[in-house]
Amino acid sequence: MAELDVIQKKILEEVADLHDVPEGAYNIRANGASAARNTTANIDIVSKTDKPGIDIIIKPGTKKESVHIPVVLSESGLKDMVYNDFYIGDDADVIIVAGCGISNCGDQDSQHDGIHTFHVGKNAKVRYVEKHYGEGTGKGARILNPVTEVYQEEGSYVYMEMVQIKGVDSTNRTNIAELADGARLEIHEALLTHGSQEAISDYKVALNGKKSSADVISRSVAKEESVQSFSVSIEGNNECSGHASCDAIIMDQAKVIAIPRLDANNVDAALIHEAAIGKIAGDQLMKLMSLGLTEEEAEEQIVAGFLR
Repeated sequence: MAELDVIQKKILEEVADLHDVPEGAYNIRANGASAARNTTANIDIVSKTDKPGIDIIIKPGTKKESVHIPVVLSESGLKDMVYNDFYIGDDADVIIVAGCGISNCGDQDSQHDGIHTFHVGKNAKVRYVEKHYGEGTGKGARILNPVTEVYQEEGSYVYMEMVQIKGVDSTNRTNIAELADGARLEIHEALLTHGSQEAISDYKVALNGKKSSADVISRSVAKEESVQSFSVSIEGNNECSGHASCDAIIMDQAKVIAIPRLDANNVDAALIHEAAIGKIAGDQLMKLMSLGLTEEEAEEQIVAGFLR
């Protein structure tokens, strides 16, 4: 990691928990270029030739291996766009850690847009972790617009952890998934906005296969004048089960919008949606304040526990 400066290394710690060169396969992108890369016998990473981005090819049967593909931006005014395709072979069981961090100390907007497409083979298992983080003292905005497409084959399982808890001024997250027979998808989103930040999350899941299932859970906190919009659409096209849940804490002058949609196109499609938006309960604050915390400290404790 000799190519990375102190700021970039700090961002890597935030988005990928990396303090040094990770074990296994990795591709680290810094300010629009590849800064470090490693492949293994079972995981290959190849640069695209027709557009910016990489292909990550995981051999069938690969077990207990990981791939790290973080992105860091530390130049003000930089707009970065990548297309990353993941090909996960049958019966593989892997962890993929992505995420993007922006440090913007200038007056121009910095932006990263990433399109990640997952082709998940039969009976494969994937845990995907994506963290977004922003920092910097400049007036320029920190903008992240991720797109995730997931195509799951028979019997596959995908767990996705989407986290954004600091410093991103604007984000528009788009997620699309299509599931075959017996496939299962779990998505857990944790989101915190403050100031005048805006965040849009849009999930579309098509349960095409027999006995396929999906669970989409969002927990968010909106502070000050920030605005959040969460929409989820689950389409049941076969004997399947789908569940979506949106729980949000609203504070100060913030706004939160929840838009559910369930399309049952089969008599054996069982679909459920739950949504709850509200302020922090007064008795929760009083209990923590009785232990010696200030009101602000009590709120921070409640928010941290809620998003965990």
